[in-house]
Amino acid sequence: MVYAHRKISAVKEEFNTVFPYLKLEFFLKPNLPNSASTLKFLKYDSKTLGEFKEDLLEAEICINPSMTVENLDQKFRDTYGLGVLVYRKSGKAWLETTLTHNWTLEEQNKQGEELSN
Repeated sequence: MVYAHRKISAVKEEFNTVFPYLKLEFFLKPNLPNSASTLKFLKYDSKTLGEFKEDLLEAEICINPSMTVENLDQKFRDTYGLGVLVYRKSGKAWLETTLTHNWTLEEQNKQGEELSN
């Protein structure tokens, strides 16, 4: 579960622990769905998720392996007003998953493992 009081750095770290071949990056303004990022990464890793949306008292997101990248992005946009991008490891590089946004996190992670070994 991802709660409003969690620091962005902790959410990113926990996400990468569960999905070691994926990483999560946050943006102040959400991307348009299914588009490549033209925005800069959020540099406030020490802030909590709830600090970016006015009047947010309590909110939570449940991240599970069967959710798609697109669904994860939508949940963060709707709940916290933040854009997210999921990157998949491919060898030594990190690739945006915008072209495979309809894959589940589990599929993305498995593909990253195969491409990195």
